[in-house]
Amino acid sequence: MNNLESYHFPIDRLDRVRDLFVFSCYTGISYSDIMGLTKTNLIIGIEGNSWIATKRLKTKTSVRVPLLDPAKKILDKYEEHPVTEHSGTLLPKITNEKTNLYLKEIADAVGIKKNLTFHMARHTFATTVTLSNGVPIETVSKLLGHTKLATTQIYARVLDKKISEDMQELRSKLEFSNTQKVR
Repeated sequence: MNNLESYHFPIDRLDRVRDLFVFSCYTGISYSDIMGLTKTNLIIGIEGNSWIATKRLKTKTSVRVPLLDPAKKILDKYEEHPVTEHSGTLLPKITNEKTNLYLKEIADAVGIKKNLTFHMARHTFATTVTLSNGVPIETVSKLLGHTKLATTQIYARVLDKKISEDMQELRSKLEFSNTQKVR
């Protein structure tokens, strides 16, 4: 992901699509919901940081997502950009078809072998950014705007690494506990 984030694209349209994709990787917000974000969706959360508050088009579920620094930097980049000033949106508007077409070019440029689609950004948010960093599945479900925990559990299935780490931590705690009892 770092190569994708830091790669310099000489073509503006690829740079914009990469920014949309990375924004979704750090917020979990879907393509259709990102396209509708305006300044009214920016709020200050209870801890004083910037959040996005929106309703998912697909489920009509309210979603509130604290902005991590990489997502905030992308919003800052487009704050007074001509393409967003014209559209009134927080981020550039590009059709879903063009976005996914350009993601193929982006994947080629940065050496990603998978067929890169915009939905993979939500998947990355769920697995790599949140679940694998210890964010509880209930929180991830809420951030993604899922109405059922079972929907989020689909993302969690791929995290054998996380299961292994959690069990190793439990193993260490149990071993420590047992050594304390022996003394």
